[in-house]
Amino acid sequence: MPLTHLSFYSAFTLSSLGLAFHRTHLISALLCLESMMLSMYLALSLWPVENQATSFTLMPVLMLAFSACEAGTGLAMLVASTRTHGSDHLHNLNLLQC
Repeated sequence: MPLTHLSFYSAFTLSSLGLAFHRTHLISALLCLESMMLSMYLALSLWPVENQATSFTLMPVLMLAFSACEAGTGLAMLVASTRTHGSDHLHNLNLLQC
């Protein structure tokens, strides 16, 4: 396995473990999601170069667009939850109390 593949896999794995185990604040969950998207974006941008396939060059741009939409939605949820609940702790966000 090349070193670049190992670094992308380890970055994705570490950010998913961070998302799974450090769920106290919404901002830390959003940062872990963004690091997962960044590692996927970097892997998708290097994949057509390694395989010399030009048909997959649009995929990283689409991934970047979805990542920007996800970041905007996450920050809007962060602002809304901070305004209504007073903090960004995830234990305050309960769907059953709506």
